[in-house]
Amino acid sequence: MERRLYFLFGLLLGLGFAPASAQLVHPKASPAQTIIQDVGLCQVQVSYSRPAVRGRQIFGNLVPYGRIWRVGANESTKIKFSCPVRIAGNKVPAGTYALYAFPQEDLWEIAIHKDTTHWGDGRQNYSPQDDLLRFTTYPQTRTTVTENFQIGFDQITHEGMDMYWRWDRLELRFAIEVDTQAEMEKQIATALQNNPTAQTYYEAARYLQESDRDYSRALGYLDQALELGGDTYYFHRVRSLVLAALGRYEEAVAAAGKSLKLAEAEGKDEFVRMNQKNIEKWNKLKD
Repeated sequence: MERRLYFLFGLLLGLGFAPASAQLVHPKASPAQTIIQDVGLCQVQVSYSRPAVRGRQIFGNLVPYGRIWRVGANESTKIKFSCPVRIAGNKVPAGTYALYAFPQEDLWEIAIHKDTTHWGDGRQNYSPQDDLLRFTTYPQTRTTVTENFQIGFDQITHEGMDMYWRWDRLELRFAIEVDTQAEMEKQIATALQNNPTAQTYYEAARYLQESDRDYSRALGYLDQALELGGDTYYFHRVRSLVLAALGRYEEAVAAAGKSLKLAEAEGKDEFVRMNQKNIEKWNKLKD
């Protein structure tokens, strides 16, 4: 009987059947994170791992100077652009890239790398010929410690943003630019040729106002919006901001007053407060 059981067990192994065993899935010391940030009409996605300081000396030791770094831990850090961007004045086509760094004490080289197949920093397989571009930036010392390596974005506008890296007491940042203006002008031109509504004119005007440009054209669009759509608190709100930007403070106060009354009627307390604040400010400027 025992021999028969051994025979059957050996037969099962020979056929590729093995007894089930428990597989441990343990938490990573450097957990993964993916961040997505919209900028203008584009989207930037970064996937990376976040090592911790844990009392260690980081830069110049754990991350040596003069050697490639994967910008995190585990796999190489990936950055994906949904549209063309500019980094350090260089064009970067839409696509996915590996992100590498070459740290020094006083300046860093950053590489946008076309080969995304390397594990970690690639070491012997990494080739500078596969860099789409390299640029330099300068690290800054912070007063507070960031325990886990962090990548983030701030200073976000319609035309770009800063990408920052923080770890230990170091911060490094660089600008990512997008050409939102050209794309928006195409969209506005197309929309205004195809039965534009009051909302079409309003959205075009709001984009120009938020971009701090072409206020006279924005005012014309808002007048069209009011003619087609009638009084709304948000049409008059943006109109007041455009008039103030043109230095026409008396008219700006009148437009803000209309927006305030319409907002009150709809229970939009936030817009009531914003209009009140602007009326107070512009009344001082018009005197």
